[in-house]
Amino acid sequence: MGRVGRNTREMIQPTARQDSRAEAKRVLLVALGVNVAMTLLKLTIGLLSGSLALLADAMHSATDGLSSLLGLITNNLSDPKPDRDHPYGHDKYEAVGAVAIAGFILFTAFEIVRTALERISSGLQPLKLDPQELVMLLIVLGCNLLLAGYERSEGKRLGNQLLLADAQHTTSDIWTTVVVLVGLTGVVLFDLNWLDVAIAIPLCLLLVRVCWQVMRSNLPWLVDQIAIAPEAIHEVAMAVPGVLNVHDIASRGVLGQRVFIELHMVVDADDLPTAHRITELVEEHLEARFGHVRCTIHLEPREYAIPTITFQGTHG
Repeated sequence: MGRVGRNTREMIQPTARQDSRAEAKRVLLVALGVNVAMTLLKLTIGLLSGSLALLADAMHSATDGLSSLLGLITNNLSDPKPDRDHPYGHDKYEAVGAVAIAGFILFTAFEIVRTALERISSGLQPLKLDPQELVMLLIVLGCNLLLAGYERSEGKRLGNQLLLADAQHTTSDIWTTVVVLVGLTGVVLFDLNWLDVAIAIPLCLLLVRVCWQVMRSNLPWLVDQIAIAPEAIHEVAMAVPGVLNVHDIASRGVLGQRVFIELHMVVDADDLPTAHRITELVEEHLEARFGHVRCTIHLEPREYAIPTITFQGTHG
């Protein structure tokens, strides 16, 4: 191969992830306004009626507002463009915000259980609830349905994890409101005061499930879990003419947003310009297959060729 030697080349895509923070901020501001209004309405009805379930639902709506506020703060920090202090960009702030939202959801589940136990220990007091207040809750339900759909569609369009996580939180509020409505309807129509406490169990289970979904979708990003199977990267790179060996492949990030790929490569070239061109072809093929990527390719002489394509860890 001559004396191409060990050469490191980093290739940064000019078409990096677009900065959609301004659009995400607009969505989060709408969500914050709606959540604050819904929280105040539920809290007022809950205090007037004495409904424990409704107060718990108001608390859940309050966490919706907190998550939207946190999303606004995090959104301002999550600049996708790299700088001197953050050469890999600021995207992970979105994941941090989403995990914090999951924490708010879990806190809400804990509060529902705690308040339900307190209600049981103090005796089931009759509720003071009018049919007109149930109609107000139906209006709240409609607003939450519209908000969840709006956040989800905008989150998918912008590829924004914060908006998608916040949409999940809003969706959980929809179901809690539905459960509360069913329980309070039973209280009003059939004087079943125990329903107000009984609905705490499905509310809690639902919130824990939502919390797990948010954590599962964001933790891999934060802990730099593999983004693309090394076998897939190896297949693409080896299909490029002039590539003899590819090994020590690693990737991290979020597929479809920003992925960082590192690999070591042996090429059939005796001069640096030819080797350089082969690395460019590898990058082009990887981008065509996986979307926007940022690659670091280490060129090595022929004697560095090894059969292992990725890191195996202590268990081999």
